[in-house]
Amino acid sequence: MRIIALMNQKGGVGKTTTTVNLGAALAEAGKRVCLIDLDPQAHLTINYGVEPNPDICSLYDVLVNERSFLEAVHKVMDGSIALVPSSIDLAAAEVELVSVLGREKLLKERIEAAQHDFEYILLDCPPSLGLLTLNALAVADEVIIPMQPHFFALQGVAKLLETVQLVGKRINPKLRVSGIVLTMFDSQTKLSSEVVAELKSFIDAAQGKPLPWAKAVIFKSKIRRNIKLAESPSFGQSILTYEPTSNGATDYRALAREVMAMSEPAAEQPAPPAPVELRVNSAIDPSKLAAANVELPPGKLPVVSCQERKEADLKHKHTPSPSFTGN
Repeated sequence: MRIIALMNQKGGVGKTTTTVNLGAALAEAGKRVCLIDLDPQAHLTINYGVEPNPDICSLYDVLVNERSFLEAVHKVMDGSIALVPSSIDLAAAEVELVSVLGREKLLKERIEAAQHDFEYILLDCPPSLGLLTLNALAVADEVIIPMQPHFFALQGVAKLLETVQLVGKRINPKLRVSGIVLTMFDSQTKLSSEVVAELKSFIDAAQGKPLPWAKAVIFKSKIRRNIKLAESPSFGQSILTYEPTSNGATDYRALAREVMAMSEPAAEQPAPPAPVELRVNSAIDPSKLAAANVELPPGKLPVVSCQERKEADLKHKHTPSPSFTGN
């Protein structure tokens, strides 16, 4: 099982969009996926057509009211994805839990106490570094950072990595940054290329050092700007359902293959081509083929030069057509 936190303290960089569609792409590939909405805005919840209300068991009930993790799991997309919804009440959880000992590990305890068979748990973190994000980092094995290829986003990533390092030292020693996915990407702009180069040099400088991002990658699959990605949430669907042939769907399927390949190397390799079977038509008599009547020296094929072709064409052109005269 892999528990992946998708986080960036900067808002509007595509965290929820990536959680929704990466989860859908993993489910399409046959994986058992659970999505957890830790954002009080509940955009992940709404994206899957679930209306946040006090009547359904949500993450707030799991953290504050001590309900079990599985009670809050709801099936969406015809049962192919499990969702733990959020609610506006989650905004008050930090205040309500202020006196609770070990409050930063509540989600970890609830998940570990549940009996489930999920292969991937994706955590959609809020755009802040508060208690809810700390709960996500305490339970996660790895962090994926969605970011726009912009200057301010680049500055924010440095602060974010410092937070991951601090949490790794004090709460969750196994936590690591597995990769950075670039969203709203436009390959035509010079800025995008500069940001990618800056990120690459930053990660390369950390290789071999005891840092959580020493083995991080910049995913080859970049999420291109696509209006269909902005439209799909209003229909309560992922991009794979709303417009399966769009650039957005193609990009998230490619990202899912890269994510799976980190733990399953065979997932990224294309299937080998089907063997070609040659059959001989038994109804043909080989002795009647034109090639069978040509006598050649052993081991040689007939070669006709350009000059020979020209002479043959001229001879054919000057050959008089037969004339018929009546008697």
